[in-house]
Amino acid sequence: MKKLLNTLYITRQESYLHKERETVVIKKGNEKLGQFPALSLGGILCFGRVSVSPFLMGFCADNGIGIAYYTEYGRFLARVQGRQTGNVLLRRTQYRRADSDEHSTAIARLFVAAKIANSRSVLLRELRNHGENPVLGDTSEKLASSLRRARSARSVDEVRGIEGDAAANYFSVFDELLRGSGFAFGGRVRRPPTDPVNALLSFVYSLITQECVSALQGVGLDPYVGYLHKDRPGRPSLALDLLEEFRASWADRFVLTLVNRRQVQVSDFITEASGAVRLQDDARKKLLTLYQERKQEELTHPYLQEQVPIGLLPHCQALLLARHLRGDTEFYTPYVVK
Repeated sequence: MKKLLNTLYITRQESYLHKERETVVIKKGNEKLGQFPALSLGGILCFGRVSVSPFLMGFCADNGIGIAYYTEYGRFLARVQGRQTGNVLLRRTQYRRADSDEHSTAIARLFVAAKIANSRSVLLRELRNHGENPVLGDTSEKLASSLRRARSARSVDEVRGIEGDAAANYFSVFDELLRGSGFAFGGRVRRPPTDPVNALLSFVYSLITQECVSALQGVGLDPYVGYLHKDRPGRPSLALDLLEEFRASWADRFVLTLVNRRQVQVSDFITEASGAVRLQDDARKKLLTLYQERKQEELTHPYLQEQVPIGLLPHCQALLLARHLRGDTEFYTPYVVK
């Protein structure tokens, strides 16, 4: 159970929420887990087996407190929304800004700057832990240069070009980070992945993308209208924008952990007739178990300064983005590892 800004996150399984005068009470069985003044809440997010009384639902609807339901693993299920939440106005603002190159550039710059900064942090972490490596050191300087350019980019196309150059530099040395027996990385290959490392990266990116979709839906944003990624039927562009912050800091580091701790082996993959490489079923189940365990690990959010499970990071960032679009904050603050 986490309270972040004005949103209450309920992650304790079998919890029950009900209204007591002007407060929200959280219980499990006969044990009271918490009690919060309703006036301090802007939203309640329920993960897994969490029940909410009908009277509390009605009270929240009348007072503009949104209630969103997710599976235990973060997939969006449904949202109970009252008349006064302003979600339509929020989405209209989202759409207007997406149609404005000036506003799109301002937000896209932040997504890409966070991605580059977090990619550079992965390389610097390797240098701290394993000593000097001229190749990694040189690439780290290139990423620092890309970061400076991203902060001053004047169009979305320029931002995309800088992001592409930075990604190419970063993945050109990714093989230096791998220590698992038999694993090699010759560059990023997406559709389809043609080696085990690319298969892992694509799979984990896909998992986190769904986390971002759920988080954006939970705060009332449209995950299909973004700022960095162009609109395309069926593509969750805003979720992919948000994913940029988590590629290196969450996904890449998780993949490196799997490989370097030998939690996955080359024998866990199969090559299909098309040349695509994918995990075998048993290995995929093991990876998903490890992924859920990683989501439960806590860290201090650099902006909120609260202990947050890794799995709730997309929800924190979606909330911050919604606050910015509503005009509550002048700038959006992306997730950057310190």
